[in-house]
Amino acid sequence: MSLRHSLLAVLTLGPAYGYQLHAEVVERTRRDAPLNVGQVYSTLDRLRRDGLIEDAGSTPDNLPLYALTDAGAIEALCDQAIANSA
Repeated sequence: MSLRHSLLAVLTLGPAYGYQLHAEVVERTRRDAPLNVGQVYSTLDRLRRDGLIEDAGSTPDNLPLYALTDAGAIEALCDQAIANSA
């Protein structure tokens, strides 16, 4: 599963901040190669540019939160359906 799809899948659980998303992806995917947090943020930027995620406010510590848009939720569900059928 690509990082893009992993981030969308984690965001189906609700809004999250960048490092939280990094930790969830690392734990859930058990990647062989380390995941650079910079990769997460650059992928989040692309997802936002593509209209799949949006800003969702911030945490009490002022960390920016990300959430799925309707288009992002649809893509995440399609990705899950494809993964389940494989």
